[in-house]
Amino acid sequence: MTITDEDCLAETLAFNKQFAAAAANRPARMEPPDAALLAALRRNRLGGSTPPLRLPQGQDRALEGGLTVRVFVPEHVDGVYLHFHGGGWTFGSADGQDGKLWRLAEQTRLAVVSVDYRLAPEHPFPAGPDDCEAAARWLVEHAATEFGTERLLIGGESAGAHLSVVTLLRLRDRHGLTGAFRAAHLLFGPYDLSMTPSQRSFGTERLLSNTGTLRRTYDLFTPGMDAEQRRDPEVSPLFADLTGLPTARIVVGSRDPLLDDSLFLAARWQAAGAPVHLGVVAGAMHGFTLFPLTITEREQRREQDFLAATGR
Repeated sequence: MTITDEDCLAETLAFNKQFAAAAANRPARMEPPDAALLAALRRNRLGGSTPPLRLPQGQDRALEGGLTVRVFVPEHVDGVYLHFHGGGWTFGSADGQDGKLWRLAEQTRLAVVSVDYRLAPEHPFPAGPDDCEAAARWLVEHAATEFGTERLLIGGESAGAHLSVVTLLRLRDRHGLTGAFRAAHLLFGPYDLSMTPSQRSFGTERLLSNTGTLRRTYDLFTPGMDAEQRRDPEVSPLFADLTGLPTARIVVGSRDPLLDDSLFLAARWQAAGAPVHLGVVAGAMHGFTLFPLTITEREQRREQDFLAATGR
């Protein structure tokens, strides 16, 4: 394990304090799951004050069954990155971060395929995982003809990291596909929806996520399930057999309620026989890469370096 970016700690902690102070004057996200609030979060993709800019480099593609993906293709393609956005399985979209995904495509020489999976509460588990599985199977079957390469990588942020691991497990268990994806990039994901100790003990501090917001999000994504049911490996991949999975880079902030999820998953991933690069970013809260911080710039460079170099 590497604790990273300690030289940026003062800036990071100051930002956390400012964020929490501003959040104290706003209604708690998803409490209750108000339709108007949910609509605003979805319109603004990842909860900002305005919708993000859609870039002309992104092209929407409709796959069989009505699933939509957003595709970014750089001039030279050395592989394909299958991306699942964050948003607690309830908001976010494939066109919510065009700038970041296009920069990643250009810097890594990877075509990026970002998936518009169905969202809860209208479409609770297993709808979102089903869509991600379908997109992954399409890419395995068509990457060579669509993009001229069979070098595939997978990853996402928060709920998207969870969906990435679930998708890898489904490909292995349902379709016998091991090795189709050569690397996974997993940013601050929830891997135990029955709640790890860090989730339960984080409390009410108004950062981007806390104990209460996680509980409410799990209720929307897996309605009617109790903690024991949420320990099913289909729901919480921390409890799954992780053998046969690819090299992974797992990153989380030290002030994220999902800290244990990444620590525990990295240990189990490595014990199952695959290389793991684990980074804990000093002082960073959940979702820190959404904000203009020095650690965000550094993390995005490290993500690009990992995806560009791994699985060749």
